[in-house]
Amino acid sequence: MKPQEILNAIEENPIITAVKDEAGLEACLRTDSRIVFILYGDICSICSIVRRVKHAGKIAIVHADLLVGLGSKEVAADFLKSQADIDGMISTKPALLKRAKELGLFTVLRCFILDSMALTNLIRQAEQVKPDMVEILPGIMPKITMQIVEQTAIPIICGGLISDKEDVIGALSAGAAAISSTNQKVWKL
Repeated sequence: MKPQEILNAIEENPIITAVKDEAGLEACLRTDSRIVFILYGDICSICSIVRRVKHAGKIAIVHADLLVGLGSKEVAADFLKSQADIDGMISTKPALLKRAKELGLFTVLRCFILDSMALTNLIRQAEQVKPDMVEILPGIMPKITMQIVEQTAIPIICGGLISDKEDVIGALSAGAAAISSTNQKVWKL
């Protein structure tokens, strides 16, 4: 699936289901959400997990850093594309995302905003990597979200600690293009 098609799907439904275990996967497969952030698995199970997501007609975006047994070298992107047939990749590692982009995958740069240095690094990395989207965590910082939106032309996803309608509205009102959550109550908003 082309990155623009994934961006269009996110625009249609800005609440992205994120799954961190089998129970979450089963629940998300029954939702209307088209995008699934896969935040668990290992090199033995990821192909099966992605197949199940795609069989349900959903878009599979895998967080490569969280897969047990998969290294952080660029070849990890090649493996995930050729063997697991992923649609996109999430990572905190710029080199891995650069390779994923070369392979035509949708890319999400995930950043933890802990302090002003992390914020500065995010802007620099986003300019270098040019991911399709940037995910910031925690996602419950509307003032910081607004600042990031103003400093980069890359669409922002807010994730982490989003737990209710107020958090979703706060993130989207601050300029985020989407939110991601493992909280099944948030999926239904």
